Amino acid sequence: MAATVAVPVTHADHEADHCASDEESRAAEAPEEQQATGPAATVGHNRLSKLPLTRIKALMKTDPDVSLASQESVFIIAKATELFVEMIAKDAMVYAQQGKRKTLQRKDLDNAIEAIDEFAFLEGALD
Repeated sequence: MAATVAVPVTHADHEADHCASDEESRAAEAPEEQQATGPAATVGHNRLSKLPLTRIKALMKTDPDVSLASQESVFIIAKATELFVEMIAKDAMVYAQQGKRKTLQRKDLDNAIEAIDEFAFLEGALD
């Protein structure tokens, strides 16, 4: 039969455990854009956005209707841009593979823009 040993827990021990779990839960609940501002954000594989947020913010501010841009809005624009580029690149890659190539060419992008209705707004944009 196994013996059970009772270990007294002091208030300080319990409070230290409670604080550590609070910090862990706050870190898990923290918005992603706040996590991206620390030193880890400069490391390529830890970044939440692959695009430079300061440059995106500067581009957003070139619009005369935009006077202020929050971190959240800049991050959302960056993620949307990443997803858009990924989507059009994957669709263009289909045409490159049909041509037995591994490198995307402009004609692949043109074919994807012409063939896919979602990209209709880009027709003539690369001319």
